[in-house]
Amino acid sequence: MLTEPGALSVVSVPEPSCGPEDVLIRMRGTGLCGSDLAVHAGHRRPPSLPWILGHEGTGRIVELGGRVSGLRTGQDVVIEPDYCCLTCAPCRAGRTSACAGRAAVGLTVPGLLSEYVVAPAAFVWPVARRLPVADLVCVEPATVARAAMRRSGIAPGQSCLVTGAGSQGLLLCQALVDHGVTVFVQEPNEARLERACSLGATALPPDADGGLPCLFETSGAPGVVEQGLRRLAKHGTAVLIGMDTSPLGVSPRDLVAGQITLIGSMIYDHPVDFARTVSALESRTPPRLGAVVSDGYALEDVQEAFTAAYTASGKVWVDLS
Repeated sequence: MLTEPGALSVVSVPEPSCGPEDVLIRMRGTGLCGSDLAVHAGHRRPPSLPWILGHEGTGRIVELGGRVSGLRTGQDVVIEPDYCCLTCAPCRAGRTSACAGRAAVGLTVPGLLSEYVVAPAAFVWPVARRLPVADLVCVEPATVARAAMRRSGIAPGQSCLVTGAGSQGLLLCQALVDHGVTVFVQEPNEARLERACSLGATALPPDADGGLPCLFETSGAPGVVEQGLRRLAKHGTAVLIGMDTSPLGVSPRDLVAGQITLIGSMIYDHPVDFARTVSALESRTPPRLGAVVSDGYALEDVQEAFTAAYTASGKVWVDLS
C-alpha cells in the first residue's frame, strides 16, 4: 500500500469477498507503468491513503460468483483493468475508452498489487496455462499499444517514428514491427534505445530529415510532441499516447498547412482490443511480450521495484506467486 508519496509498505488486509458477478483471483504478477509511477511520486492523487497501486495483473481464479458463467476455478487469467459501464452512449457505440463512469483500477479504485483481488467477471480474460507470467503482466500495456496502432490506420510496409522507449514505447515498437512497419525510435536513455533496437526498431539518426508518415508519442515528456511533428510528412498522422500536460507548442496554422491528423489514443475499447491482444499472444510460439521485461521483484521488495522502474531499461514487474 502507498502510505504517502514515495512510500510503500506491505501490510496484511482481509481477503476480499466475491460478489455474484465477480471472480476471486490469486494474483501471480503485476506490472508497473508510468501511471503507477505518477501516483507513487505524488503527481496523481489517489482517492485516499493508504492506497493499493497496480493495474497490469495476472493470476489464477480461486472462486466464482454465483451468477458467473464461462469461467472456472483454476484458470489462469489476465485482468482488463478499466471497468466501463457498458450502458452510456460511448459504451453503446463501442468507444468504451470514453466512458464517463469508467473505473480505473489502481487509479480510481484499489489496484492489483495484492495477493488476492476481486474483479468483475466481464473484465477477466482466460489465457493458456503455458504462458509465462512475464508475458502476461504485459498484456494490458500491449493492448494500449495495439489500440493506438489500430486507430492510426498504419499499414504494413509503411514507416513511423516512436518517441519514447519506456515500457509502453517498447511494446508499441514490438507491435508495429510485428505488423510489418519500419520503426524508427527516439529515446535519450541508451539502455532503453538498445532494447527497442533489439525488438526490430532502428534508432532515429540525429540528422534525419522529416518525411515520416506517422508519429507515435509515448513519453509524455514536455516538448517531444513538437519535435515529433517536425519529422512528419505532409498529410501525416500523429498519435498521442503519452500524457504531457504542458501546452502544445505548435500553431493551428502549422497543422492546417501540413494537413496533419492528430489522434489522441486513450487506453483501448472493450471488448475488441483486449480480445485481439490475448488472441495474438496465444498464437505466437513462443510468445514474445516478455522481451520488453527487464526486472522482476518479490512483493517484499516492492519499494525497490518502484525505484528501479523510473530508469529501468524495460518493464519492471512484481512477483506475487
